[in-house]
Amino acid sequence: MEAFSDGVIAIIITIMVLELRAPHEPDLTSLFPLAPAFLSYILSFIFLGIYWSNHHHLLQAIKHVDGRALWANLHLLFWLSLIPFVTAWMGENHFAASTVALYGAVMMFAGIAYFILTRTLISIHGEDSVLAAAVGRDFKAKLSVVVYLIAILLALYVSPLVACALYVLVAVAWLVPDRRIEKILRS
Repeated sequence: MEAFSDGVIAIIITIMVLELRAPHEPDLTSLFPLAPAFLSYILSFIFLGIYWSNHHHLLQAIKHVDGRALWANLHLLFWLSLIPFVTAWMGENHFAASTVALYGAVMMFAGIAYFILTRTLISIHGEDSVLAAAVGRDFKAKLSVVVYLIAILLALYVSPLVACALYVLVAVAWLVPDRRIEKILRS
C-alpha cells in the first residue's frame, strides 16, 4: 500500500508540473502572467508533500492492512489525484471564485478521506494501538476540514483571496511534520 501510494503521489506531482507551460518569449517579464499558475502549483506541491509525509508516518505505525484500509487509501488517492486539475484551473483563471471554491472542496474531501483512512487503520489495530495513541483525538485534522469549509464559502461569497489565505494557513499548520507517531514509535 505504501509503495503504490508513493507512486501515485509521484505521478500526481509530475502531472502538476507538466501543466506549467513555459512562455514562448525568452525575457523574464514573460513569466509574470504565469504567476497565478505557479503560486497555485507551489501551494498544491506543499499540500501533496504534507500528505505524502504524513501518510508515510501513518503507515510506519501499523502492522497490516485489510480490504477496508485498501479502499480507504484509494479513496484518499482519488481526491489527491484531482489536485492537478483544480490547481491548473485555479491558476489559469487567476483565482476566480468558483475555481478557488472547487480547489477547497477537493482539499476538504482529501482531508476527510485521510481522516477516514486513519480511523480505518485504528479500527484494524485497536484503540490501544500505537497508531491510536499517536493520533489521539486528531483535532488538527478535524479543524482543517472546518477551515476548508469556511474557505469554500468565503471564496464564493466574500473573497477568493481570503479563502486562499486560509488554505495557506492550513498548509502552514501541517508543514511542521507531525512528530506524534515518531515519538510513540521511539518509545
